[in-house]
Amino acid sequence: MKPVKPALLALACCALFALNVQAQTTDKPFPVVKPDDIAWKDAGKGVKFAVISGDPSKPGPYVIRVYFPPGIMSAPHYHREDRYITVLQGTWKAGTDDSWDPQATQPLSSGTYMQHPAGAIHYDGGGTEGATVQIMGIGPSSTTFLFPQVGDFGEPRKLN
Repeated sequence: MKPVKPALLALACCALFALNVQAQTTDKPFPVVKPDDIAWKDAGKGVKFAVISGDPSKPGPYVIRVYFPPGIMSAPHYHREDRYITVLQGTWKAGTDDSWDPQATQPLSSGTYMQHPAGAIHYDGGGTEGATVQIMGIGPSSTTFLFPQVGDFGEPRKLN
């Protein structure tokens, strides 16, 4: 009798394991959020946001959506966590420094993906037709603005 080769033995074990794997049913729901069910909240200057899944203020994954009206840009800021952004609609203008110069942004069209690394300074906003983006991350989320004397979207902020 010839000795069994290790690769052949491993393949046979995998095949037996695959035959024993069965689909599992679950009582857990499959959450669905339809566009008409999204609860948009006002963030100022016409910017709106909605929490789609999770809670950005708590540990764990979250999904939010943000709508930027045409020409409205956030002030330069950063987040302590990585963020993963997909442009859902319109053109999103992404700046990757602290210049706060809309002319220096990169226009990203619908379907484009961009990652914001944790701690990376950026600013962003809507192009000529505005933009809706979906942002995913692992909370708790935080946003730190570079210029605390101005509001999130450039308006003067009252300092106590």
